[in-house]
Amino acid sequence: MDIDPAATAWLLASTALVLLMTPGLAIFYGGMVRTTGVLNMIMMSFISIPLVTVAWLLVGYSLAFSDGGAGGFLGGLAHAGMRGIGPETAHGSVPELLYATFQLTFAIITAALVSGAIADRAKFAAWMVFVPVWSIAVYSVVAHWVWAPNGWLAKIGVLDYAGGLVVEIVSGASALALALVLGPRIGFKVEAMRPHNLPFVLLGVGLLWFGWFGFNAGSALAANGLASAIFLNTLVAGCLGMLGWLAVEQIRDGKPTTFGAASGVVAGLVAITPSCGTVNTLGAAVVGLMAGIVCAFAITVKFKLNYDDSLDVVGVHFVGGVVGVLLIGLLATAVMTHGANGLFYGGGLGQLGKQALAMVVVGSYAFAVTYLVALVIQRFMGFRVSAEEEVSGVDLTQHAETAYPEGVYGHQAPRRPSFGARDANRPRSSEDEDR
Repeated sequence: MDIDPAATAWLLASTALVLLMTPGLAIFYGGMVRTTGVLNMIMMSFISIPLVTVAWLLVGYSLAFSDGGAGGFLGGLAHAGMRGIGPETAHGSVPELLYATFQLTFAIITAALVSGAIADRAKFAAWMVFVPVWSIAVYSVVAHWVWAPNGWLAKIGVLDYAGGLVVEIVSGASALALALVLGPRIGFKVEAMRPHNLPFVLLGVGLLWFGWFGFNAGSALAANGLASAIFLNTLVAGCLGMLGWLAVEQIRDGKPTTFGAASGVVAGLVAITPSCGTVNTLGAAVVGLMAGIVCAFAITVKFKLNYDDSLDVVGVHFVGGVVGVLLIGLLATAVMTHGANGLFYGGGLGQLGKQALAMVVVGSYAFAVTYLVALVIQRFMGFRVSAEEEVSGVDLTQHAETAYPEGVYGHQAPRRPSFGARDANRPRSSEDEDR
């Protein structure tokens, strides 16, 4: 097929939008941590850009999207080092070099997302080892399963338009594995761990939302009506995610918060990512609303189960991804898919079963391999900083820098216990007084 200039122009713009999401995530995550860890948090996202790029160009893209692999479970090495791909090589109607770069930006932000689970306590050198190994062993493998034409999940009819399985569930399951290997932060469930800069959080989520239009609509690989529908679905889901989360806060806590607004937007965008090309506008509203409500409750589970997912990667990205992936089985419409219908559109339970199978398999694989990789790194070089370094602050101990003058003082326990960053703005109640 000849290269389409219009489709190429749209994908070039979309690739730049998706790449912008990683600096946006860095600002978003940076605002959510304490003053002593903001630079480290930002750097964990930024360093993912070159590390994943090198791994992707060497073998990651080939393992994810080339043929000749292990029967739908892994691609071959035909394009290792981008061998055999030139400026005129086409992937559909766009240059394959551009398609590979577009897919690279997805791999980058997926790795960066995982870092939120281990804020304030990871060795930066260990993170630099983890990222390229993980991007090949986990991300490239799952991308082949779901998005390669001969991937085994793709062949049985699993739908994941822009990354609910490959990005969201993979990052959430991997985040849980890392959080368990590293253990909770000092002071978890006792010390106040409030976001230090809510304007940073809102700025970061604004950049993420902007980039998400390239993430989802760019996946159409064309400037056409489908891309337009996906663009609108992305906007609608983000809006309804915010409204759903704020409704929970208003009813449960008595006040809607800026932090909740930002979190709700992300939850809605996470859930619409897999379903943006399979549901209509009404379906997008349902997906976003459900994600905002469900994720607002899901973030509290870590306190009951005693795992320290610092920035709620599990509660927002894993849970939101599950919501979006499963709702495809209910809300998919042939108007968008040109084939499969969900249960509510006369398609029966078949698609829902496929989506559920993929969710379990992908989540289990990502968790297991990430846990193994993290254990090996922990064994040979240590993944977690010492207690003294953690108390002093990872900005100072890992980078010899501080974002603010007061950063050199570390952190201390507050007068009153708190239950994490997302409860920082919650009004006091009689239950709080009893603590």
